[in-house]
Amino acid sequence: MRFNKPKNALEGQARPLPDMSESATEPLVVCNKCKKALTLDELEHNLHVCPYCRNHFMINARQRIHLIADAGSFVEFDQELQPTNILGFPDYDKKLEVAHLQSAENDSVVSGECTIEGRGAVLFVMDPYFMMGSMGSIAGEKITRAFERATVAGLPVIGFTASGGARMQEGVVSLMQMAKTSGAVRKHSDAGNLFVSVLTDPTTGGVTASFAMEADIILAEPYALIGFAGPRVIEQTIRKKLPAGFQRAEFQLEHGFLDDIVGRKRQRPYLAQLLEMHHRERGQA
Repeated sequence: MRFNKPKNALEGQARPLPDMSESATEPLVVCNKCKKALTLDELEHNLHVCPYCRNHFMINARQRIHLIADAGSFVEFDQELQPTNILGFPDYDKKLEVAHLQSAENDSVVSGECTIEGRGAVLFVMDPYFMMGSMGSIAGEKITRAFERATVAGLPVIGFTASGGARMQEGVVSLMQMAKTSGAVRKHSDAGNLFVSVLTDPTTGGVTASFAMEADIILAEPYALIGFAGPRVIEQTIRKKLPAGFQRAEFQLEHGFLDDIVGRKRQRPYLAQLLEMHHRERGQA
């Protein structure tokens, strides 16, 4: 007797890759939300946000830092740290090499100190182009060290998350980073310091289940996917279609998991205002 897995009607519905126009003088990128064709120059000029539907395209860590930090103010921490294949996981070394070539980063987190409209802060940014921003031992270590430095200096922390979750190739060592980063967040908070988390698309798995949702103020970009398991995993498990917009930022705001949704163009002045308010409150205290 053969046991066949029941067919899941929801399988095979992944988004198609963006089309490229042969007739245009430069490549066109098709927005995966409204399907409008955009030039690369148009996207870059609009901070990689679709001007028609406000869909926020993924950007790398250096682009994010350029948008948020004052020009020339960012001083990077722990740039030399690199992950290793501590468990001897098959092909992990090759995947790390490919991730490095694709992202030009040593790991999925870039951290450092900067100013935002003149106010000092520690900034860390997860890079979705390094193994989908997955959290391994080095990512967790860099985030933990960023909080520890901020605690000693009495500085706020601004964190931009973009992650598929814990990195399976590092097993329990990766999962341990959830507890380690959470402990650093708690010590930073107990010292009276501010932590602002900005969730970008996607923020899922162990990152959502730890430091990303432990901030004093939790913001998100429009339409960002935020959850533990992704919607396709849930649909394939329960074999039912989820409600429209499930786990998107707007859904999470409506259900009380976020404090606000802030588009990319507003983020820098918005964060600067939060830093100014925190500075004044601590000065009065």
